[in-house]
Amino acid sequence: MKSAQIPSTSLPRIVVVGGGFAGLQLVKSLAKHPCQVVLLDKHNYHTFQPLLYQVATSGLETASIIYPFRKALGKQKNFIFRFTEVKNIVPERNIIETSVGEISYDYLVMATGAVTNYYGMKEIEKNSFALKTIEDAISLRNHILKNFEEALLTSDTELRNSLMDYVIVGGGPTGVEVAGALAELEKHVFPIDYKELNLVEMDIHLIEASPKLLGGMSEIASKKALEYLEKMGVKVHLGVSVKSYDGYTVTLSNGETLISKTLLWAAGVAGNPIKGLKEDVILPNGRVKVDVFNRVEGYENIFAIGDLACMITEETPKGHPMVAQPAIQQASNLAKNFKKILKKEGNLTPFKYKDLGSMATIGRNKAVVDLSFVKFQGFFAWVAWVFVHLMALVGYRNRIFVFLSWVSSYFSYDKSNRFIIEPKKE
Repeated sequence: MKSAQIPSTSLPRIVVVGGGFAGLQLVKSLAKHPCQVVLLDKHNYHTFQPLLYQVATSGLETASIIYPFRKALGKQKNFIFRFTEVKNIVPERNIIETSVGEISYDYLVMATGAVTNYYGMKEIEKNSFALKTIEDAISLRNHILKNFEEALLTSDTELRNSLMDYVIVGGGPTGVEVAGALAELEKHVFPIDYKELNLVEMDIHLIEASPKLLGGMSEIASKKALEYLEKMGVKVHLGVSVKSYDGYTVTLSNGETLISKTLLWAAGVAGNPIKGLKEDVILPNGRVKVDVFNRVEGYENIFAIGDLACMITEETPKGHPMVAQPAIQQASNLAKNFKKILKKEGNLTPFKYKDLGSMATIGRNKAVVDLSFVKFQGFFAWVAWVFVHLMALVGYRNRIFVFLSWVSSYFSYDKSNRFIIEPKKE
């Protein structure tokens, strides 16, 4: 059997599974604690997921939004990383089974995030695109560009339309931002790149089952986002859901059909639990029940943070929003509690979420921001969105690269990363 070759230590070992917002924040926050911190992830880098849509729509380079764990955390003396896939937890033995062998733990923290939720619709899962990983973003970018290359070569009007039309399901931030980015490509980039095509034939459909866009934001933000998108030429369908998609025909709940070779599914996420936990702690949506200290119900030394954790209280009967801020705040609070746990002190601090607000961008100079004390839209909202996302990126290099890329595209209306890069086929 393989061995993970984790150095032995007399210190307590805290194993963190997953290097997303929650996992990365926790590891960094444990830097000065008297423990050994082992991070496990099936990638060797952190992905800044809020900007995946910009990679998918040729706005940013892939390397701009990912950052190696070893570079980000390599100077942290108590940090160890293993590039591996976690297969199973054996709680009664305090063991994790991974693709590189068994790893023991004193404390386990699951920060495995979320996966795309297709709600059991296998046909849609098979034929649609998701946008949760950097691989998803590259795949979607390849597909969009290849569609237009193929559209140049066909004289079949219906086939050409299906290649140039896009259906986005889900009116949350991801759906709204992808729709806006595609609309900007249609207006500023594709007419130059594909001058032989009639871009009037390109349609962008945004489908949202509820009666408003950006359901987690204010009414004014929702209405402004709708106004922006419609002015940009996006066809928004509210109160309508997708019933089926076979890779060509989209069937809607109102009986209408759309023809498209591309459907992006951004209509929901589910928790991504690790096998080995008791079944009664895993909710139908895949999230794991935790107490106010992020400890998994029924376990003393297993914790869950971020999208995976569902902390049900009177204030949060459905758990916290599955976005970055609760994940980061839970990680910081758990790190403070670990300080008390390691010193065998009582009185752990219960988690209290501080809502810092929400924001979404629809395109150049178009964004919506909801803060607790003010709500605003337009250019200043867009500037705020740019600043917040730049500061949240991991690594100064990435911040500089993204900033320069955004400055360039702002004045040139260009999206320069229009590459079709695919792995060599066997």
